[in-house]
Amino acid sequence: MVPEAPLEHTEHGLVAAGAGWFVLNAREGRWRHREKRGYSLPFDGKTDFAQIAINLFVLGPGEPIGMYHWEADQEDFLVLSGEALLIVEGQERALRQWDFVHCPAGTNHMIVGAGETPCAVLGVGAQEHQTPAGWGGYTVDEAALRHGVGVEEETTDAEQAYACFPEPYPTRYRDGWLPGQPGSDQK
Repeated sequence: MVPEAPLEHTEHGLVAAGAGWFVLNAREGRWRHREKRGYSLPFDGKTDFAQIAINLFVLGPGEPIGMYHWEADQEDFLVLSGEALLIVEGQERALRQWDFVHCPAGTNHMIVGAGETPCAVLGVGAQEHQTPAGWGGYTVDEAALRHGVGVEEETTDAEQAYACFPEPYPTRYRDGWLPGQPGSDQK
C-alpha cells in the first residue's frame, strides 16, 4: 500500500514533504514569485516527481513562464484563464482560455502572458530524459528575442539563460490569482 505523504506547514504555505500520495489545494500551497516572470506553484514541494513535473503559473501581461527552449521530453500546457502568447518554432500563436499546447520532445517553445489581465496556465512535463547533460537547450530565435524570452547565444546553461531574471522567492497565494476565487477579476 502507498502511504500518504506528509504536508509540511511553512510560513509561505503547504509543501509535500515526503513520498506517497497527497492532496494539495493550490490556494494553500507554497508559491514562488519570480520578478518579471509572475508566480508559480511547483506541486512536488520537497519531493521529487520522477515521471512528470507539474506546475501552475500565473502570468501578468508580458511575463513568461521561462526562456525559449526545447527539452528532451514532451511538455504540455493548458490555459486555464486569460490570454497568453505561444512562441513555438519561431512562430507566434495567440492562446485563450482552454487552449491546450502539446510540445513533443525537441520542440522550441515558450508561453508569455498577454491581454490586459493575468492568465493562469497549467504546465506538465515528462521527466524521463531530464539528465543534466541531455535535458535540452536554449536556442536563438528572433520572435523569442522580441518578447524578451530569447538568448543571444545558444546554451544549455540555465544560469546563463536566466541571468536577466532575479532569483525566485517563496510566497503565499493571494486572492484573485486563480479564476473563480473570491476577489478574482478573471472569468
